[in-house]
Amino acid sequence: MNTGLSQQNRSAMVKHLEILLANEYILYTKTLKFHWNVEGPHFGALHAFFQKQYEQLLTIIDDVAERMRALDHVSTGTLTEFLQQTTLTELPGENPKDLEMIALLLHDHEVIIRQVRKDADIATQHQDTGTNNFLAELLETHEKMAWMLRAHIKGISSN
Repeated sequence: MNTGLSQQNRSAMVKHLEILLANEYILYTKTLKFHWNVEGPHFGALHAFFQKQYEQLLTIIDDVAERMRALDHVSTGTLTEFLQQTTLTELPGENPKDLEMIALLLHDHEVIIRQVRKDADIATQHQDTGTNNFLAELLETHEKMAWMLRAHIKGISSN
């Protein structure tokens, strides 16, 4: 591969993308779980809202994995790998109340937003303009998704 980006820089960037991919997948799974299990007076709206969010996350997951492939690396793709690499936490056996679900998803989006900001800086250091641009767009997507979550709980939670 001769694109002007060294193998060393590509490999360094992929390590960050692997963590991002794992975090995106854990967030996707958590959002999907909440879509399936939401209850209460906000059921209809939240069921549809969570569906829209997990569909967006699935697209993001595909885009992150394809960015790794564009850097000439095989992407991770097993639950075992995702669990080993994620910085997010799961909630096995728990089914939070509807508004708590939103707060938990918001927290995870904010973790990813902070991660993407750092990763974009690292991409710049590695002269990886393509990944930097990709991460800038991803940052905007997560910021919008977080804003929508935050709007649901404004005035109810300290988030």
